[in-house]
Amino acid sequence: MPIVSASTGLHETLALLTSQLHPDANHKEDLVFLKDVFSERSLGYLMKIHDKLRQYEKHSPTPVLHSASCLAEDLAEELQNGAMEDDERELLLLLTTPHLKAVLSAHDTVAQKNFDPVLPPLPEDLDDDLEEESVKIVRLVKNKEPLGATIRRDEVTGAVIVARIMRGGAADRSGLVHVGDELREVNGNLITHKRPDEISQILSQSQGSITLKIIPAVAEEDKLKESRVYLRALFDYTPYEDKATPCQEAGLPFKRRDILQVVSQEDNTWWQAKKVGDSNLRAALVPSTQFQESNVPAFNLNMNLSSLLLPFLLLPACRPAEDSDSEGALNGKDIAGLRRSFRLRKDRQSSPGEPQTPDANHTEFLIYEEVTQYRPRPGERPRLIVLIGSLGARITELKQKVIAENPRRYGLAVPHTTRARKCHEREGVEYHFITKAAFEADIQNGKFIEYGEYKENLYGTSLESIHRILDQKKACLVDLQPEVLKTLRTAEFKPYVIFVRPRIYDRVTVSSKKRCPKETTSSWEIKQSAERMDECYGHWVDYVLVKEDPASALAELQAVLERVQVEPQWVPVSWLRS
Repeated sequence: MPIVSASTGLHETLALLTSQLHPDANHKEDLVFLKDVFSERSLGYLMKIHDKLRQYEKHSPTPVLHSASCLAEDLAEELQNGAMEDDERELLLLLTTPHLKAVLSAHDTVAQKNFDPVLPPLPEDLDDDLEEESVKIVRLVKNKEPLGATIRRDEVTGAVIVARIMRGGAADRSGLVHVGDELREVNGNLITHKRPDEISQILSQSQGSITLKIIPAVAEEDKLKESRVYLRALFDYTPYEDKATPCQEAGLPFKRRDILQVVSQEDNTWWQAKKVGDSNLRAALVPSTQFQESNVPAFNLNMNLSSLLLPFLLLPACRPAEDSDSEGALNGKDIAGLRRSFRLRKDRQSSPGEPQTPDANHTEFLIYEEVTQYRPRPGERPRLIVLIGSLGARITELKQKVIAENPRRYGLAVPHTTRARKCHEREGVEYHFITKAAFEADIQNGKFIEYGEYKENLYGTSLESIHRILDQKKACLVDLQPEVLKTLRTAEFKPYVIFVRPRIYDRVTVSSKKRCPKETTSSWEIKQSAERMDECYGHWVDYVLVKEDPASALAELQAVLERVQVEPQWVPVSWLRS
């Protein structure tokens, strides 16, 4: 029998043992059975895995990264966006299997040390000055994370009360601290005479074991039910700049267009939420709609003042294309004349069914928008694709290139006009040519989503022309004035809004301004136009395309349009409820 040492692996030991099984006359059947079991390939694989794990254990391995799941999702998304070879297709299949996702999730949990350590024993010298049946001693262990609870001072009794428990935090995971509990001591220090901000500082600076002496709330067993409300943020929020937040460390910073999962709305002023896509499972505080509206009235005023400047910085989107070679070709007097001659018509009394285009200076003060995920279904009409752009974006040219490269998937809403047809033009291709009387009748009947006058001719985009393209199961691309978005954002169209803005390099100096004042003014106008449009209409935007050059912008736009056709997107809840 070969000698087996302590360093010999299980797989080697099993192979040696199998080689020594020689069936004899007395135990032939048993030994044959045992040899067959030991020779089983799956058992050999398990022994190899065990040996490999033992080797890694000796080396005390550390994780290379803490977000393997996110990396796998990003890689899968990259693979889906391009043409795949056989090896890439096989890799994508592996990355999307439930078992591998579970393994990566377990890896991330261990790598982030997102688990509760073993609590040390309670000290024997605790003060028992309170009645035993009314006191609860809670021992928590936290690392660098916040405790996940906020406190307040009771106005009547002066007691320090737990105001809220953050979902997923150390206090919530313990299940031992509840809203309404009275906090008496922290690590043996009496806190009844300390201010809430001093107590919060003690809790945030404490590391490792924290001992709390608590008077339990009467309704301790009443736990909040986690909600599943998803909101799109329509403003930027930085808790460290908000003096009204009850605890800055417990606040959740977010940017406009971030998707938030609100897990608790029990508090009328501060909700608990998580950012969708964030690996942090702990909830944090965000201002409620009611609180934010009452807390920052000046923001509403700034929005309206900014909106008043917007019409002077934007070119009309549905201007006739044949009167200039490109959107950026006009300058100086031409731009000023175009703005004066072509505008949304508001001089007529609208009929009851006519869509209303809001004035830019009546921008609403928006906080959140409730959203849900929408996945395109086979056979459904595609979503309407709306392009809005600032000065210099040249979105008409971009839109036409997309349609020219794939006319079977994308279509253009043919506009109407009252001008005479040119010899090379075809009815229903470049334009629908109608009389001025017919055009004005269509205005009164609410058939246009946008219309205007240019050089004494009327131009407009009709709802019927959009429906005609969508009914062909083509994605209809339109470039419109951003004010029209309020009319189009309905369940009928489910518009996907893309904001195209040129990249502006800030290289303007005083000397260059003196040498080339026209170019400097043009760059400044383009930059201001993009900023004002984003400020006033950015809350309706689904994607921002920063245009470096025509080729890269076209490729990026095509990739975005591909994703819109197949991937789930966040849309207003009302679109799917209606």
